[in-house]
Amino acid sequence: MDYRLQFFQSLALTILIETIVIVIFFRFVVRSEKITISSLLVTGFVASFATLPYLWFIIPSYINQKIWYIIIGESFAVLIESIIISAMLRTKYMISLLCSLTCNMISFGTGLLLNCP
Repeated sequence: MDYRLQFFQSLALTILIETIVIVIFFRFVVRSEKITISSLLVTGFVASFATLPYLWFIIPSYINQKIWYIIIGESFAVLIESIIISAMLRTKYMISLLCSLTCNMISFGTGLLLNCP
């Protein structure tokens, strides 16, 4: 399959998964009623859309060892997405960091499961 097509499929899946996780996280874990569903949906889209292209097209140009790619790439995604979540939802950074870590663990794990032979 074409690399770009794989990217767009992964982008759609990542946005879907991470947005669902953000909604669940803020509704049932943080129990924040003051943050609207539409804000959560937009935040999920923006956070995922802002980081995945770097993971697919920029970072591989500099890192060719898979383990380092995963460690550095996922750390980058968690860090940047936590900043985006904190800024867009006006939440404490530690809450946003925990949310971002949860989102990325679930989407990464899902990707591993779907790509298992």
